[in-house]
Amino acid sequence: MKQDISDKHREIGKRVAKIRKEKGISQLELSLLLGHKSVSIVASAERHYRGAHFNLNHLFQMAEIFEIDICDFFK
Repeated sequence: MKQDISDKHREIGKRVAKIRKEKGISQLELSLLLGHKSVSIVASAERHYRGAHFNLNHLFQMAEIFEIDICDFFK
């Protein structure tokens, strides 16, 4: 069965949240490191709230921040 892109965004959001917590980084800290002044982008994308999701640029930035390989978001 083919997976919907929305399901993939939801899975990636959950992985980001898990890795972020393991690294001891708050949603606000991550938002600021990504260049946002509000926590809403990270909070919304982690929960896929109203279709919010991380884009490829976010994933590259977060991989550097978390010191992981970008592929870890897709495993």
